[in-house]
Amino acid sequence: MDPTIHMEFLKSFDSDDDVEFVETFFNVVQHVHAEDSSNAARTRAVVNRDRQAAHDLLVRDYFVDNCLYNDDSFERHFRLNKTIFLRISNALKSRYDFFKQKPDARGRMNFSSIQKCAAALRYLGYGIAFDASDEYLKVSERTAVECVDWFSACVYEVFHEEYLRKPTQRDIERLYSAHEERHGFPGMLGSLDCTHVAWEKCPTAWRGQFTRGDIGEPTIILEVVASQDLWIWHAFFGVAGSNNDLNVLSQSPLFNDIWTGKAPDMTFTESVRKDIERAFGVLKQTWHVVKYATRL
Repeated sequence: MDPTIHMEFLKSFDSDDDVEFVETFFNVVQHVHAEDSSNAARTRAVVNRDRQAAHDLLVRDYFVDNCLYNDDSFERHFRLNKTIFLRISNALKSRYDFFKQKPDARGRMNFSSIQKCAAALRYLGYGIAFDASDEYLKVSERTAVECVDWFSACVYEVFHEEYLRKPTQRDIERLYSAHEERHGFPGMLGSLDCTHVAWEKCPTAWRGQFTRGDIGEPTIILEVVASQDLWIWHAFFGVAGSNNDLNVLSQSPLFNDIWTGKAPDMTFTESVRKDIERAFGVLKQTWHVVKYATRL
């Protein structure tokens, strides 16, 4: 308020109490106004991303006849072949609202299922920053985080019974035969080993618990059983990196069915390391989020 007007307004009151009250009132109003101005200055800038144009570009690049990039390029860019990608995208779109393209509050169409799946796969495949796909897919950092979270949880929910199942009797017989022929181990189901996944954002208070001397940085251990065809039949993740393989095995649910008498007699071994090392190599080379330090 203009100081002259302010003083003239105060002179219109007779008592000092009234003047003091009005003065206090003006001070409060000015303080609130200053805070509002400060908050307005810090308001996040709105980036007008053209989602539909990004969707159309993605379709032209990969999903139309005579597209710019062939199937081999698609698999190299997204770590999956196009058929599997579309199967996943369509399955998620048919089951979850998050992957359905709908208009937002302003009437503009939201991201499509293939955009959200592509953003998630870019992060999982390359281990890049969440906003690295912003320029091409027009997906912000916050939306990319949501895409990765939803994609990971939903893919597990939809496909785990098919791809994370326990081996059937037919699978066991096939694996027994393959390992005996390949390695000379009768009754062997798979190769067992552990690998360390670096944890970049490990809290300082936990670093000692998750760091082993020969590695020198905080890690989380992944235990895997893989067969000679690189199929991963068992995965156990989450043990602190300071543990050795035997400590991990003692905490693993791997032998639960054997202890309860539900599993057939079988052998797991660490002596045949080639299969499991190949499985780890392919896993880390394909999905760099496993190879490089975990940012979460």
